[in-house]
Amino acid sequence: MSSQLSSKPEKLEAKQSTLFDRTFRDSEGKIVIAQMPNLPLLVGLTATVLQSVLPSGKIQTAFDLVAFGALFTWAWQELFEGVNYFRRSLGLIVLLSMLMLGLNLGRV
Repeated sequence: MSSQLSSKPEKLEAKQSTLFDRTFRDSEGKIVIAQMPNLPLLVGLTATVLQSVLPSGKIQTAFDLVAFGALFTWAWQELFEGVNYFRRSLGLIVLLSMLMLGLNLGRV
């Protein structure tokens, strides 16, 4: 019985995650920079394209609002639920850019 207890104890090492790992890897250890677009991103991009093609009017304004709302939602989700620091910082950059662009356009 004692021979079973003394047989090669396994080393349990806690792997230290580096800044690179936290920045670019997800919880499964895969490097994630881009991923399949989710619904808010698809809606936002589609509304942006439609808004830029349509003549000015109420429909263009509606698509502009839908695009802003959907892209804002995507950026917010990335900021708080992103799989790594890169995706979270991407959400922050897009969110701040949209807010600054919206404030700038409001002055014109």
